[in-house]
Amino acid sequence: MGFSFNSLPINTLVGADSRTFNRVTASVDITNRRKYHITKACERILSPIYSINNQEFRSTVMPKISSPVFIIGHWRSGTTLLHNLLSCDPQFGYCTTYQTVFPHLMLYGESLFKRLARWCMPATRPTDNLELSVEQPQEEEFAIANMTPSSFYHFWIFPQNMALYRDKFLLFDSATESEVSEFCNATYKMMQIALHCQNRPRFLSKNPPHTARIALLLKMFPDAKFIYIVRNPYKVFHSTRNFFRTTLDSIALQSISNTELDYQILSTYKAMIERYEKQRNLIAPNRLFEIRFEDLQADMAGSVAKIYEHLDLGDFTTVQNSVTDYAASKSGFRQNRYKSDRATNNRIEHFCSSTIERWGYRLTD
Repeated sequence: MGFSFNSLPINTLVGADSRTFNRVTASVDITNRRKYHITKACERILSPIYSINNQEFRSTVMPKISSPVFIIGHWRSGTTLLHNLLSCDPQFGYCTTYQTVFPHLMLYGESLFKRLARWCMPATRPTDNLELSVEQPQEEEFAIANMTPSSFYHFWIFPQNMALYRDKFLLFDSATESEVSEFCNATYKMMQIALHCQNRPRFLSKNPPHTARIALLLKMFPDAKFIYIVRNPYKVFHSTRNFFRTTLDSIALQSISNTELDYQILSTYKAMIERYEKQRNLIAPNRLFEIRFEDLQADMAGSVAKIYEHLDLGDFTTVQNSVTDYAASKSGFRQNRYKSDRATNNRIEHFCSSTIERWGYRLTD
């Protein structure tokens, strides 16, 4: 059951509160008016229930966030695989796919709307045909984007503004103090509700945009731990291009040319990784573990064991069987193959030089 991504009549803003929806969609060029109006109508119908959820939040004693673990790295670098592997550990709570779209329907009406989401949701991801379900771990920036206008992920709706969103809400270089505070408050609230709903003690984040926000995250969570995963940029670019184009075609309310999209992907890669390299030394060595995707893929259970030991995440043997079973279930998965020309490779080498040089990647790897 469920729609295909290409036939979705609404986009992810259906889960936004009215204030966020109105501010994000104000004064922008909207070309897909039909999807906009259907999404807005659904958001208005759900808005009163969002208010009930907010009342539930204010009346509920929420957990404090202590020593969260952040999985960071560029899109298509293996963050999802790493997230799923670590999510085998019951100590970790996380934002689910359902919660990312409906962060305002986590405390009231979840059982009903989760069934509806199950009915509407495509069975597989459009990028790689991996299974998609409402309970799977998901990156929380999608939830944050429905809780505040101060999120980089509004570029999914308005890709022509990607550079603006990047400067303001990925790097926070031009964001106001109020916008930064709003982002932090939404992030903390989302993490609290996710832990409360799952009754788990520790939050496990997987969120590529956080790669550029080390200083801000450490200000929020001085005891945070980080796992940075990196992958061959030549493969990352082509996989990201496919991911972005497929997703944008499904949910964006305006168009963007392939040429412009390529430029924005590479510009974002450069900005994100350079900001990470500039701030990574702020993390204590025993709170940061860096790993190559290629090494994780070659030995998933062994790699996770090293992560547990280095970051002191607990006794790995208690979750070893679960991690090993999950790794075995993915052992036969085939990655997409992409063809590249010399001009594209030159652009990749120009924008991704810091990763290529530091990690010694080659086109043939």
